[in-house]
Amino acid sequence: MKPAEAYILNQPEPFKSMLMHLQILIEGTFPDVDLQFKWKIPFYYLNDKPFCYLNPSKKKGYVDVVFWVSAHLTKYNEYLISENRKVVKSLRYFKLEDINEEILLTVLDEAHQLKDKGFYKRS
Repeated sequence: MKPAEAYILNQPEPFKSMLMHLQILIEGTFPDVDLQFKWKIPFYYLNDKPFCYLNPSKKKGYVDVVFWVSAHLTKYNEYLISENRKVVKSLRYFKLEDINEEILLTVLDEAHQLKDKGFYKRS
């Protein structure tokens, strides 16, 4: 078992359910991403470049799906949260039912399509 998978399975509820659901959606839709464990959180890479990461905030009670190339995302920007972060934006979920799969998969797909524009070329 990968360290990132163990991390997800060891989270308390509702974080565990949200993280598992997000993992299934991301890996099921984008099989070319690689789940790693970086900076003590599950981090997805595409062609060895950061793609997105899953950041549970137990203190604040939510899970963020954080997008590395957020400056280039154009779809569903009204749902993306920057919160004084200069480089990244995220979709935020407080409970499993908050996860809107259409919005999530659309934003993930747009980020994934950036690989065709050279954003995720191997170094």
